[in-house]
Amino acid sequence: MNLTLATDQRGGPEIFASLQGEGPSAGMPVAFVRLSRCNLACTWCDTAYTWRFEGDNRPHRDGIAYDRKANQVTLSPVETAERIAMLGQKRLVITGGEPLLQAPALAEMLAHLPDITVEIESNGTVAPPARLDVLVDQYNVSPKLAHSGNPADLALLPERLDAWATDPRAFLKFVIAAPADVDEVLALQARYRFRPERVFLMAEGTDSAALRARQAWLSELCLRHGFRMSDRLHIHLYGDTRGT
Repeated sequence: MNLTLATDQRGGPEIFASLQGEGPSAGMPVAFVRLSRCNLACTWCDTAYTWRFEGDNRPHRDGIAYDRKANQVTLSPVETAERIAMLGQKRLVITGGEPLLQAPALAEMLAHLPDITVEIESNGTVAPPARLDVLVDQYNVSPKLAHSGNPADLALLPERLDAWATDPRAFLKFVIAAPADVDEVLALQARYRFRPERVFLMAEGTDSAALRARQAWLSELCLRHGFRMSDRLHIHLYGDTRGT
């Protein structure tokens, strides 16, 4: 079973080395692999080229429909692992799209990378099968709030949120566009008993000015409620570009 990856700016597989830009590992040097396909559709998604292909009418604020052939590439798990290993990093971030949609092939890939520390970034709606789960060191789970445009019955699954709340490897990262979004986080925290120190609030934005403007008030809300604040370091360093 092959993996379906997103493409970089040159049309090759989006496998690269960079600094982790978000969440608990921000600033750490890592290898990234970005997979294609997603089961949700966030209106502000900054990687819509992984899912919003021609014929997909799910709403997105940019309104761009991407050519599937130009934005997807397939590799075997072995070849993907070889390309990751060539980057020489000790830590791997698997992102998307929604990576857990390709869990069986990911498990096969990671079997060829026994000495690497593994993070998976997920929207939190898909349960990792045991074969993959035992190989993962950290989950960066980003449940989607109402402003994402996803219905709650698709994006906020009680059985999955319960599971992430009790998994010591899981950190919760919420994208925040307005102060009212934090009220939704607080309601979810009360229901699922998320530990505040494992909750990150991250301003929505794809340029430094937008991030800084929202962080000005978001920092105060993090302080008030005991949450951690996540920047988007890669946006400041590289802008909103692929392969960074």
